[in-house]
Amino acid sequence: MASVLPSRRPAPVGRTRNARRTTTAALALAALLLAGCSALSPITTAYPYNPSDGVRVELGSTLKAENLLVISAAKDKPGALVGGLTNLGTADARVTLAPQGASKATVRVPAGGTVLLGSDLDPPIELDTVSVPPGALLPVTISTPDGGSEQVSVPVLDGTLPQYATLVPSPDATG
Repeated sequence: MASVLPSRRPAPVGRTRNARRTTTAALALAALLLAGCSALSPITTAYPYNPSDGVRVELGSTLKAENLLVISAAKDKPGALVGGLTNLGTADARVTLAPQGASKATVRVPAGGTVLLGSDLDPPIELDTVSVPPGALLPVTISTPDGGSEQVSVPVLDGTLPQYATLVPSPDATG
């Protein structure tokens, strides 16, 4: 016995085109809505930002300080100011760093060069005392003769993180 299937009539041509157009329009609208988030928002990495634990500052058009932070065991204990100082200029720069409550220090940064305070090549700036506890911000004034000066709030960390453990000064380090 042969079975008889009901005949399928093809959809009218107009309905198929309309369905395709509607689907295409819906997909295009969804793509625009999803792309709208990034189309209206700036690309964050196109702007200078602090990629690590420290802070950054620019003095004039030639000096950049990156990832500045202080390492100290506790409030009123010795500390170490670490970070990078980059001179984009054609002449050597004298950079003065004056942490609140501590003696100021001057660092020579060669033209076109970088000094990495706290690295194997450049020691950190030793602070006789840090006036705030770890977890707080220490005001530090950075200045150059050509770039002026700026005060920045530098984070104070202790040696809990392994990358900073060797930088914590001992209590008799500066005495």
